[in-house]
Amino acid sequence: MAEVKLNAAVRTEFGKGSARRIRRAHQVPAVVYGHGAEPVHVSLPGHDLMMALKTPNVLLSLDIEGRNELVIPKQVQRDALKGFLEHVDLLVVKRGETVTVEVPVHTEGELAPGGNLLEHTLTALPVEAEATHIPEAVTVSVAGLEAGASVLAKDVVLPAGVALAVDADAVVLHVVAGDVAPVEAEGAEA
Repeated sequence: MAEVKLNAAVRTEFGKGSARRIRRAHQVPAVVYGHGAEPVHVSLPGHDLMMALKTPNVLLSLDIEGRNELVIPKQVQRDALKGFLEHVDLLVVKRGETVTVEVPVHTEGELAPGGNLLEHTLTALPVEAEATHIPEAVTVSVAGLEAGASVLAKDVVLPAGVALAVDADAVVLHVVAGDVAPVEAEGAEA
């Protein structure tokens, strides 16, 4: 995963009014914390941060007044109606450090014929990975699965250096039988 570089400005004002002024200037208030250090309140460029957050578990390289910090998003708060970023919590990570994150589960292939439906029990799989090598997603093949079949966490093929952070017998995907009503022939009269 590539690092996204952003410039961060340290904030000295706090509170609702200050946050609103920052957002009007097309910036996003954020806090950087972790590794026992004091939290640092910063503002980040809104558009650049929004584009970076389109990648799940993106690794950000922040330039905070000449000091570089590697961070990953821990919590993102968005406006409920308009969807713009309101606040971001960023966790400091070090190269070589193992972190626990949730990785989206993607599927490929077609289910067995018969109107079956695929139920995603886990849309994101908790995994442990090195901070600079977090996979963007895991792909699960559902080709030919019939009603009643399940894919367990231990059945998901993970990239090298990535381990499950959930019970190995947790159900990730489940195939259920769809309700298919028989179609009556048109024009059939008795």
